[in-house]
Parts: sequence; structure tokens; C-alpha cells
Amino acid sequence: MAMCVEDRISSFPDPILCHILSFLPIKEAVRTSIISTKWRYLFASISTIKFDGYSMSGLTDRNIDSFKNFVDRLLKSPDQVRLDCFRLSHEICLWNNGDHDFDISGWICAALCRGVKEIDLQLGYLEDILPAVLFTCGSLVTLKLDAVGHKFKFPSDVCLGNLKTLHFRDSFFGDSIIRFISNCHVLEDLAFIECDFYNTSEINIQTPSLKRFILDFDLGEFGDLKYVVINAPNLVYFQYTDVVAQGYTLSTMKSLEKAHISICGCDTIDSQTIATHLIQGICNVRSLRLTINEGVVAGTQWKALEVPSCLSFHLKEIEISCFNTHMIEMVSYFLDNAMVQEKLIISMDALTMTQKRKSATNYCS
Repeated sequence: MAMCVEDRISSFPDPILCHILSFLPIKEAVRTSIISTKWRYLFASISTIKFDGYSMSGLTDRNIDSFKNFVDRLLKSPDQVRLDCFRLSHEICLWNNGDHDFDISGWICAALCRGVKEIDLQLGYLEDILPAVLFTCGSLVTLKLDAVGHKFKFPSDVCLGNLKTLHFRDSFFGDSIIRFISNCHVLEDLAFIECDFYNTSEINIQTPSLKRFILDFDLGEFGDLKYVVINAPNLVYFQYTDVVAQGYTLSTMKSLEKAHISICGCDTIDSQTIATHLIQGICNVRSLRLTINEGVVAGTQWKALEVPSCLSFHLKEIEISCFNTHMIEMVSYFLDNAMVQEKLIISMDALTMTQKRKSATNYCS
């Protein structure tokens, strides 16, 4: 005899059921409409709408227009609930061609009209797609743009009063990006990942509210960017990855807890000294991870510089990746001057076994 299993979930209030559906891929959320009459239209009230590779799997030339109409109805129908998150991934660009034009700009506007808090766009191109209203949206808290090589030029009337998280990936920027950031007055989390700058020699971040900042170019070159200026006194986490710039100006970061500095090359004759100044500029940090390619920082540079008092009394944990024999003086610098240091981690994967034994003997003696 088959057991009769009681359906307890369906007795939950609609807001709870919609919250549960928000954790499902949109395709699975729609499929719940066949469970019963109660579930038929619940998926239309979910607060998180994400279209990724899974949700678009199985699309063909025959049903792609039905998919487009479904998204239009889902986003643009009246009396919809406020959105927490709207996300589009790269896969949607595979179908957005002359035969099947998606109204992506209209979808973004519809999400904004529903008071969306987070927008995450991972698109192969963004030209003529981003509506101007995106940059004056009062409800937006998180904005993530992955533009695959797109050159951004932002409008002059940016006003994102509640934006706290701003992430860019694989994008190019002119000087309008500085104006854009300066108009985000409560920004706490800013990231440039695999990005570059053109027609501007300086990135100047003046954001007192900033707590987390990532400059991860990882392109092996700076393009037109030469100088990095950061005034973020409340910064807690800082990550920097690229070649050495021509100069750094860093304000006192008294709140800095953790930093990851990865320097992969030199462009100028003074790069070793400049790299040293960069690391000294974050001397309030308590946990520091360094990845520096061979020859970027010379031993004599570390002996000549004055030891900041904050380095002596704040730095508790140091991790050095890709250690090589050129970094012995640098490690000695930290060992001699970090008076409250509790942990030192050195990765010697780049050394031969003989070099590893010699280095271990030097530091343990």
C-alpha cells in the first residue's frame, strides 16, 4: 500500500514560499506551477530573477521567441513584488542576434521600476544597452558589470545614493569613472578585476566610506594609467595586482585589517623603490599577503628605508607567496621590525630543494 505523504510546504504563507522559490533556478521555479492551483502563479512573485546558462539550456530557434515573451511578461507585468536581485549571464548574448532581439535595456528598466536592490550583468557587450536611469536609481545597493572588453563612458548626472557595492570586470575606463565613483557617497565595496584605463594617467579614489577595495588588473600592463591615489581612511581590505605604477599616494589607513599585494613586473628604473613605498603605505595592516616577482624588490631598498612605527605595532600575520632568494632581505625586514608578529607563512614552491634548505637554515639560525 502506498504511503500518503502530507504536503506541509503548501500550507506555508505565500511570502515564505516565494522566498524558497527565489533560491531555485528560474527554470525549476516555473516548473513548480504544476504542483497545484496554489502554486500556479507563485513563481511570478519571486524576488530574485537570474537567467544563466542552466535556465537557457534547451533553447532552440523554435522556442526562443517564447522564452523572450516569458521574460517580458515576468518582468513587465503590473503589480509585481519588489526585486532583490536581477542577473543576466553571458549565455543570453548567444541568442541576442538579428533574428532574436532581446529587449535587454527594457528588462533592466523593468527591474529598476520594481525597486531592484542588486543588478549583475555579465554580457558580451553593453553598448546601447545600459539605460541612463540605471545610474540614477535610488534603490540600487549592488551593481556588478562584466562587459568583456567594453569601454565605459558614464553620464555626468550619476546619483546612486544607496549604492554600497560596485564591481567591474574585463572593462576599460576613461576619466568619467572617477566622477562616477565620487557620486556614490556611501560606497563600501569597490572592485576593478581584469580592467584597464585609457586617456587617463591617474586613478584617484576619494571615498571615506570605502571598506573593501580591489585593483586587480592582471593584464601585465597599465595602459595609460601611471599613478594610483587612494584616500580611504576606513578601508578594511585592500587587494592590488599588477605591475608597479610610477607612483602611489596612499592616505593613512588606520582601519586596514588585511591586504593582498601582488606585483608581477616593473616598468621603470625606480620600480623597486616605488614598490617598497607601496607596501610601506599600508603599514597599518594586520595581515599582509605578498606575491612579488623576482627582482621587483631589491634587498638594499629595505635596509635604507625608515621603519614606520605602525608596522612595528600592528602587523601580526605575513604570508609571502612565490618566495625567491631575492626576497631574503625583505623577509628579514619584516622579521626584525614587526614587533607583534604572530605568524609568518612563506611559500617556496619556486625554489629548488637546495635553495629551500638554505633559506630555511638562514631563517631558523
